[in-house]
Amino acid sequence: MRTHARAVVVGGGAVGASIAYHLAKAGWSDVVLLERDELTSGSTWHAAGLLPLFNMSYAVSHIHDYSVKFYKELEAETGLNAGFSVVGNLRMAQTQARMDEYRLYASTAETVGIPHEWLTPQDIKDRYPLVQTEDLVGAIFHPTDGYINPADVTQAMAKGARQRGVEVIRRVQVDGFSRQGDDWVVHCTKMADKGGNLISSEDKFTITCEHVVTATGNHAQRTAAMIGTYIPAIPVEHQYIVTEPDPALVEWRKQNGEHPVLRDADAKWYVREERGGWILGPYERNAPACFKFGVPDSFRADLFPLDLERIEEEYMSMIHRIPSSETAGLKDDFNGPICYTPDGNPLVGEAPGVRNFWFAEGFSFGITAAGGTGHYLAQLMTEGEAEIDMWSLDPRRFGGWVNREYATKKNEEAYEHVYILHHPDEERPAARPLKTAPCYDRMAARGAQFGCVNGWERPNYFAPEGFSDHDARSFRRGGWWQYAEAEAKAVREAAGLIDASAFTKHVLKGPGATAFLDWLTCNKLPKVGRINLTYALTVAGTVRTELTIVRQAEDAYYLVTAGAAEAYDSDYLAKMVEDKIGEFGSMYLANVTAQYGVFALAGPRSRDILRDLIVAEDPAAALTNKAFPWLSAKQIDLGMVPTLAIRVAYTGELGWELHHPMEMQNHLFDRIMAAGEPHGLKLVGARAQNWLRQEKSYRAFGSDLGRDATPLEAGLDRFVDLDKEFKGKAAMLETGIRAKCVTVLIDGPDDADPWGREGLFHDGQMIGRLTSGGYSVAFGKQIGIGYVRPDLAVTGQALKVRIMDGLYDATVTEDSPYDPKNETIRMNG
Repeated sequence: MRTHARAVVVGGGAVGASIAYHLAKAGWSDVVLLERDELTSGSTWHAAGLLPLFNMSYAVSHIHDYSVKFYKELEAETGLNAGFSVVGNLRMAQTQARMDEYRLYASTAETVGIPHEWLTPQDIKDRYPLVQTEDLVGAIFHPTDGYINPADVTQAMAKGARQRGVEVIRRVQVDGFSRQGDDWVVHCTKMADKGGNLISSEDKFTITCEHVVTATGNHAQRTAAMIGTYIPAIPVEHQYIVTEPDPALVEWRKQNGEHPVLRDADAKWYVREERGGWILGPYERNAPACFKFGVPDSFRADLFPLDLERIEEEYMSMIHRIPSSETAGLKDDFNGPICYTPDGNPLVGEAPGVRNFWFAEGFSFGITAAGGTGHYLAQLMTEGEAEIDMWSLDPRRFGGWVNREYATKKNEEAYEHVYILHHPDEERPAARPLKTAPCYDRMAARGAQFGCVNGWERPNYFAPEGFSDHDARSFRRGGWWQYAEAEAKAVREAAGLIDASAFTKHVLKGPGATAFLDWLTCNKLPKVGRINLTYALTVAGTVRTELTIVRQAEDAYYLVTAGAAEAYDSDYLAKMVEDKIGEFGSMYLANVTAQYGVFALAGPRSRDILRDLIVAEDPAAALTNKAFPWLSAKQIDLGMVPTLAIRVAYTGELGWELHHPMEMQNHLFDRIMAAGEPHGLKLVGARAQNWLRQEKSYRAFGSDLGRDATPLEAGLDRFVDLDKEFKGKAAMLETGIRAKCVTVLIDGPDDADPWGREGLFHDGQMIGRLTSGGYSVAFGKQIGIGYVRPDLAVTGQALKVRIMDGLYDATVTEDSPYDPKNETIRMNG
């Protein structure tokens, strides 16, 4: 048994076996896989083994697609049949709204290359006569997926890992982790038998390694606690039942192949064939979370009692959809824990606060995701970055404020929402409101309909009293659309006020701060009193973080990054400072996000409003271009509120960001609203702002900007200073231009806009995809930002874009189609 390894993988389920296999395939053969019982003893053993390709996430779609393809190749390499039944997946719709959901999903699938077919109710009946179709409006069919035997595929991956040099050690309990220099020490105890009993204290041992990866499933909270952190991976009870053989199905099989997996999303279940009978897996309401405080030592490959009353509605729905199933008695039942996270996506990436410790936890669809997770996590570990942007799965997307109570409520909600309509504009209500800026009540009283960013409540738009955000959602132009349009017009024509308090804010100062930031970011540093937009790059030369840097003194900086990325950026900046403090000099870094609120005031009348508020000897002169130029920052007083005013606007209009003490926010809000009333000031939400920033071709981090594109590919050349050395520069230049970011104006349908996940086409071939989408009030048509083949990134280039079920004309426009010379944003006064 090895005592030293390059990497130790903890957890012998499907995810852990895949990670060990792919690390070895990537060249790290010196890997140890530890399992406390037998391989597959966790959630893997009772999983139904479905491989659904349906997913709205671009990254997760890639992960699932890789898994499905990879599993088909395992037998040729290992000699073990993974038990993959490629029977296809029929996802049925009872409503037109559900079909719209499938159409939007199909746009994402198309950009990944996942094949699919559209079926009418008659098509379904012709192919699969056991299915009742009278109340269906259609379906989407995936011919390449199906289901797999979880134990078989795990054993196949484990054998492949062994063949590549991985040592697999069973019946070993990991007791903790400690540091020894730059290495990790994994503290282990041998287990005596399959029941999990300890042998004795004399059978303890350690393995020293460079990297640790945990794929511990339901035990994730315990694992995270060993390194002093918490992750919101809490299991929820999932039950499914197995019927006796259905004679009608048995008869149908005599003339046909195996029946496809059926999913009736509106009825909240999946059904697949099992030895002549059916497996019914419901995603019912009120399924409880379990193991809130950790898995008891006594719980091994165990199950919970079945609660048939909880799934009675789904069971009766199956009988309605497959009438022949009514005669099939119940043969078996399973009710086991399956891990969830608050947003339903797994936690894959580096753990916060430590080095070379990686999480692969929180998988609610672990069999589907196992293969792709191993592939892309191995890229992260061995190459520094994956070929897809893994930000949406990063464990640090959840901040330290997330606790067990929050995770329990949100994970139960995530389970229930598996088959609920996933509108792109959905805002899930559980555990809200939690984090609120002081002006929350004032904005709510004025009709704010809130979204949630990193726990913060943030207005999406403002609507009249009695308006229901839930009823307003749609895959097309929902009931909120008219209000967002009015808000966008107000910013272009008068003035708008946006609550941007969720922005992440850090202070960095000290003798080493300037040299450090100059190395970390790709743009020139601003002079004192000025600001710039810049980017920190990954080791692959792609965009890791977008920063607005305000230089307040020679060695003092105020850094603003995306609100959704607070923990993600704070952990990154802290680690970078720690790495470089010896090289550049002492530095002090502080996260001040909760200390400062932010109002964005923008529009042609914004200067007039500020003149009525600023305390200055000559208020008019204090806000002129000469005294307060574009891309500068000043400490000013707005009434009694000391404010850092930054002359910048994400909307592309004349405007300022007003960073103020959070405890004074309500006083400032009241003053701004009173001063703005004569000037037509309107409260504005995030949706209108999203449309407006696209008219200026302002890229958004997390959609248009990420770890899969360089700043040069993103068209941000003006923010890259090639005359200096900075982190990731050589890799950025070596990468070249694989695709180019463009803005397109679209002559689309009258009732729908792109959401930023649609394919772009030229001469019948897909040549790129949108990463943002919406409506332009300036041009009266749809707008989007996306990536295309470099030769097609030419102003005037005609393309097509997929919106719902049609292809519509799209034209590549000049960068910043609205006010390309920035005359409006520099407006004299």
